[in-house]
This record gives sequence, structure tokens and C-alpha cells, in this order.
Amino acid sequence: MGEEIPKKVMNKGCIFLFIVICLYVLTLLIKTDIAVNALAFSIKLLYQIFPVLLLIFVLIFVSNFLVKPDWVRVNVGKGSGVRGWLVALVGGILSVGPIYAWYALLRDLQAKGMRTALIAVFLYNRGIKLPLLPLMIHYFGGIYTLILAVYMTLFSVIGGILLEKILERKEPSQ
Repeated sequence: MGEEIPKKVMNKGCIFLFIVICLYVLTLLIKTDIAVNALAFSIKLLYQIFPVLLLIFVLIFVSNFLVKPDWVRVNVGKGSGVRGWLVALVGGILSVGPIYAWYALLRDLQAKGMRTALIAVFLYNRGIKLPLLPLMIHYFGGIYTLILAVYMTLFSVIGGILLEKILERKEPSQ
């Protein structure tokens, strides 16, 4: 769990970016209208996700000042106990926005000592959307919605535990 991105991964990212740029240039030479439409779509998509990416970078920046490794170890680290499970569970339910926006922040927390199981619980519980619960109750009923939410919460914890056990078996040298 190093904090730096390995050169091998960065090289693959640069190669991928170079290939995409070459494909855009090739498409521009062959079918200008398709390339212009694709570029316009890409810019529109970037414009839509830019606020979310900016928010995540701000959250990471703030978390680097406010959330110290000691806090992470105590609240969501190996010795966090029930508190860690509750923080991950409630954090997942309360989190909003696209899921990909949370990956960078969770990786940062993992580098500071957050348990893999709790990351899994957080991501799993993002499926419980508080703003949509009234609509779900309207269409499916309160009992169904409650049972589904309880099952999702329960299985998020089971999935987190299983994931951690599987990862521990694969990394016996650490």
C-alpha cells in the first residue's frame, strides 16, 4: 500500500493517452465530422464531470490536512472495531455523487490505513439512496424497502469480511 503511483502504471496511462490522441487525429484525417462530434462529446462530458472531480480533489486536499493517519487508524483502521464498521456503513449511505468520484478519496484513506473490508462496506452501501427511499416505499411498500435495506447492509458487512479474508490469504508475505 505505497502512497506513490508505480512508474509501470503511469507508463501504461501515458501510453493509453497517446493511443487515444492518435485515434482522434486519425479519425480527424479520415472523417472530420465524426472526430469533431466525438471531441465535442468529450468536452461536454468533461464539463459535466469537472465539478465532481474538483470536489473530490478539494476533499482529498482537505482530508490531507484534517484526516491524519492516526485518525484513520483509530476510526477505520485495523483496530477500529464496531466504530469502523458503523463509520463505513453510515458514510456509504450518506455519500452522494457518482461512485467513480469516491475512488481517489478511498484510495487516499486506504494509504493512511483504512481497512479494505470497510472500503467494500462503504461502496456497497452507496446502493442505499436516502433521497430515493420515499419513492421506493411508494412503489414497493415499506416492508419490502426495509427488508432490502437491512439485507444490503448485512451483506455489505459479510462481503467486506469475506473480501478481507480472501486478500489476507493472497498476501501471506506481508
